Amino acid sequence: MDSNNETELAAKKKEADPNVSENKPKLLEASFLLSVTGISLLGGFGMALAMAKKKDPSFFLKGMMPTKDMPESGGSLAMRALGWGTFYAVTGFSAFCFGVWKLMGVNNLQEFRYKVGNILPEIPKTENPGRSDFKNLRELLNYIVEESEKSKKS
Repeated sequence: MDSNNETELAAKKKEADPNVSENKPKLLEASFLLSVTGISLLGGFGMALAMAKKKDPSFFLKGMMPTKDMPESGGSLAMRALGWGTFYAVTGFSAFCFGVWKLMGVNNLQEFRYKVGNILPEIPKTENPGRSDFKNLRELLNYIVEESEKSKKS
């Protein structure tokens, strides 16, 4: 009887918020992709630094520390350039968006979406001629091989 109450409570929780169980896999997928992206970014940056250091160690060290010839190190110069570039990009795009918003004369996002939807061309929805759902990689590869053989016969 006690386990029956637990199953009823679990069913009520699921009915109350059905998106909880659906969002968990998406959250895991997103975190996996972000992790892979971050690791790839760090790895690529590290490899680029290692290649630069290996190619010419003396110039690499000159760029790391300020000297009499160069009063600013390469790293601080790059950080300053990145800061100004970010500032210009954010400011420019914000000004562009604000200008478009004002030129369209909208008051909220729903009006904006409606007006843009009327201005832009409609994208026709077409049916996918082939399969798009595969249970595993092997099934996908078998499908690709079969389609390739069909096209060779034609």
